[in-house]
Amino acid sequence: MKPLLRGVLILDALLLLAFGLLFLLTPWTSLYNALLLVQTQPALVGQGFGVALIGLAWLALHASIDGALTSSVARVVGHVNWLTGVLMLVWLLGLHTPALTGFGQIVAVLTGVVLLVIGLGGVRLSGAVRRREKVRLVEAAAAERAEKQAVKDAAKDAANRREPGRVTAGFPVYRAEPVVEPVMPVTRPLDSASPVAAPLHPVADEAGLTASERAARAEAAAARDEARDGAANAPRPPLHG
Repeated sequence: MKPLLRGVLILDALLLLAFGLLFLLTPWTSLYNALLLVQTQPALVGQGFGVALIGLAWLALHASIDGALTSSVARVVGHVNWLTGVLMLVWLLGLHTPALTGFGQIVAVLTGVVLLVIGLGGVRLSGAVRRREKVRLVEAAAAERAEKQAVKDAAKDAANRREPGRVTAGFPVYRAEPVVEPVMPVTRPLDSASPVAAPLHPVADEAGLTASERAARAEAAAARDEARDGAANAPRPPLHG
């Protein structure tokens, strides 16, 4: 669509340049008489209008190259063209002014029709190109927002992976830790019949005891051994069913 609009702008530039040169040559009376055209009076007005048309032609040609100006300039030039065509048709067909010969009037009417068609076509094309550009800008903005959101989500996921106690939804994760059971030391019961038995009371240093104390201690130990032997040899009661 936009290449077609560029072609319309180039055609507009050529038409505007031709009319601009024609009005710029307003003082050339013989040229106007040969073309069966009415000469603009005063000539200064015709030449000023010709300079304006040449400037508009340059703007249209520049817009056909610069894509940023294509739709805007095509719309302006299109409105200028179709309005000029309508004015020419109104004056030539409705008011019959200026009075032209048959061939000159046909050429002028055809010129007005061409300007009307090209102008309206340029306006329609510029509107279509403008709408497409707006849709493209909206899609580009949406894609950019989606890309930024994807980057934010990726950064958030990476941050959540670095923090083991958090997830994406923001709720803490409770991890089950292994329970370590206490190890109880294994102890064996003390055998009363074992020849090595731990004394109930700490053994005093026998080097500091007198002879009578050592004798008393020996008698007490003998009495304990005798009592233990008697308890071990005592008859046991019969088992009852």
